[in-house]
Amino acid sequence: MPTDADAAAFVAIDEVRFSHGRAQPVVDRVSWHIPRGAFHCLVGRSGCGKTTLLKLTAGLLSPDEGHIRVNGRALHGPDPSTGFVFQSPTLLAWLSVLDNVLLPLALKRQQKQGVEKAVELLNLLGIGHLAERFPHQLSGGQQSRVAIARALIGDPHLLLLDEPFAALDALTREQLQDDLLVLCNRQQIAALFVTHDIAEAVYMAHRVAVMDEGRVNFVLDIDLPRPRTGDIRYGQPFNALCRQLRYAMDSLR
Repeated sequence: MPTDADAAAFVAIDEVRFSHGRAQPVVDRVSWHIPRGAFHCLVGRSGCGKTTLLKLTAGLLSPDEGHIRVNGRALHGPDPSTGFVFQSPTLLAWLSVLDNVLLPLALKRQQKQGVEKAVELLNLLGIGHLAERFPHQLSGGQQSRVAIARALIGDPHLLLLDEPFAALDALTREQLQDDLLVLCNRQQIAALFVTHDIAEAVYMAHRVAVMDEGRVNFVLDIDLPRPRTGDIRYGQPFNALCRQLRYAMDSLR
């Protein structure tokens, strides 16, 4: 039966354990709730369980114990209301930018109805003029924008992102952070974003979890003004929050 906490959260992860068949669990008794429209981040060192938790929340893996609910419903496999953005854009080389964005709808034979929405997303992400180009003709940042548009084309209520900006230069990364926050806020999307970058987590999130050895070991609420602006990154409150996260991660060594 769902608990009161489940009912209050759009995403409810409760006492989830997953081991990949190993003796030591990869995700160990994690509980985490995300309200509708909230942006949460997971940080931690490589191998701490962040991506596995993301895949569990996507329904790509099934927990050994515990349960996950999305919009009040128990998760038993991928949910069509969830979008996923991978670390690599994973665009299909033989499809144009527009057709890559439309791919999720094409698989449902609904691409004709989605063209207007796809063009709108590409315009919002600043790459509408590239709709007819192919992936090899795009920069890394442009490819990442296409991947975000593809994840949003189905109007998801939940967006899961696995270090999507890790390979980008600093300026492109910051612009994409702003673009993504605007889109998530506009559509009131709940987001769970995995990153190794402490400053990125503080800038984007309402709440950040530090993971280590499969567990959430530290939680930090980010009390900074929204909508975010670049100037926040240079203020004392921002630096103090980054410092808190750094100390929390260092203490887990």
